[in-house]
Amino acid sequence: MSQQQSLVPPTLSVGQLNREARRLLESHFGFVWVEGEVSNFAAPSSGHWYFSLKDGAAQVRCAMFRPRNQHIRFTPENGMAIRLRCRVSLYEGRGEFQLIVEYLEHAGAGALQAAFEQLKHRLQLEGLFDAERKSPLPVQVKRLGVITSPTGAAIHDVLTVLRRRCPSIEVFLLPVPVQGDSAAGEIRDAIERANRWHREGKVKLDALLVTRGGGSLEDLWAFNEEVVARAIVASELPVVSAVGHEVDISIADMVADSRGATPSAAAELLSPDQREWLLRLQRIEQDLQRQVRNHLLRANRELAHLQQRLKHPGHLLREQAQRLDELEQRLHRAQRNQLRQHRAGLELLANRLAARSPVVSIHRRQRDCSELEQRLQRAMARKVERASTRLAHLAQLLDSVSPLATLQRGYAIITTPEGRVVKDASSVAPGDTLNARLAQGSLSLTVRKTDT
Repeated sequence: MSQQQSLVPPTLSVGQLNREARRLLESHFGFVWVEGEVSNFAAPSSGHWYFSLKDGAAQVRCAMFRPRNQHIRFTPENGMAIRLRCRVSLYEGRGEFQLIVEYLEHAGAGALQAAFEQLKHRLQLEGLFDAERKSPLPVQVKRLGVITSPTGAAIHDVLTVLRRRCPSIEVFLLPVPVQGDSAAGEIRDAIERANRWHREGKVKLDALLVTRGGGSLEDLWAFNEEVVARAIVASELPVVSAVGHEVDISIADMVADSRGATPSAAAELLSPDQREWLLRLQRIEQDLQRQVRNHLLRANRELAHLQQRLKHPGHLLREQAQRLDELEQRLHRAQRNQLRQHRAGLELLANRLAARSPVVSIHRRQRDCSELEQRLQRAMARKVERASTRLAHLAQLLDSVSPLATLQRGYAIITTPEGRVVKDASSVAPGDTLNARLAQGSLSLTVRKTDT
């Protein structure tokens, strides 16, 4: 009997079994990361969260207690894909397998956040976030291109704000998907298409608004793609980005020329408030009315002053006639004074001219010339007389040494036919013909004999 009892396994209570199972699970798995979709979410007044995490094949119950979930910045919703860090456990009270959640985030958020930070750092190094690169918004937007989903809340918010603030702004919707694999490429194409329309003159736009409503990082990811950022940077049109809620910051927001915290805020940024315009017009109208009133008051005062100064035409004519007579007398006096001054000046000039007249100088020069002429004649006469006396003296001297005087004494000058004077008898020969000049006439001689 004792042997049979020893072969029977020990019997466990349900509580003991569940406790042992919990210990076994917790000791075997430790902390694990699990990803799935939220369903059956509940948040009772205790502050704890209870939900199921499922995928296409199975589901598991999860619990996240208040000390842990109060640090999470969002509240899970049914259908939301999340990734959580948890301990594998068992709820002993019901014997239910469950996960005790320590931390949770959007599914894929870690990888997406890393990609976000990497692209942000690279574009920042290129200077694409610098304020100096960005274009200012136009003072007044008349035509606005809106790139967003045609069925989303963002376009509704934008149109509502524009209709309220400035209904005159024309809105051109460029419909695109705002999430999904093809969203980034279509957003880029829409930005390029709007710029091309503007360049070609098909649709002249003043600015572009790239926008969508809020969502998870994964939902907003199309606006964190590099192709969208590059398209915004390359846009010739100013671009305003308004992606998600106020706390959401996308790469598109960083490279855009301006950012709106929400689609509605972006619409307010791009549109003047017509009520403010009306108030400004009212103020301008009031200022204009006040200026007109002041102008009329001044004109009335001036008119009253002129009416007081207004006189009878006859009296004015008499005053003008008297004034004319006074002016005539003043004119005559001025003419006489001016004539006297001119006459005195003319006399002065005449005296100065007479003193400097060339006639006096000519007469003086004529007298000088006559005197010089007389002096010249006397000098010439004296010079001629002296020359005549000297000539007579020289003539006497010449006559005393002249060969003609010798000829008068009976001498003759013998010359050859060539005119050479014969001085030596040896220079001629018998038979030569010679000429003899006498005091009166000449002789032609023939040498018969020479005696040297």
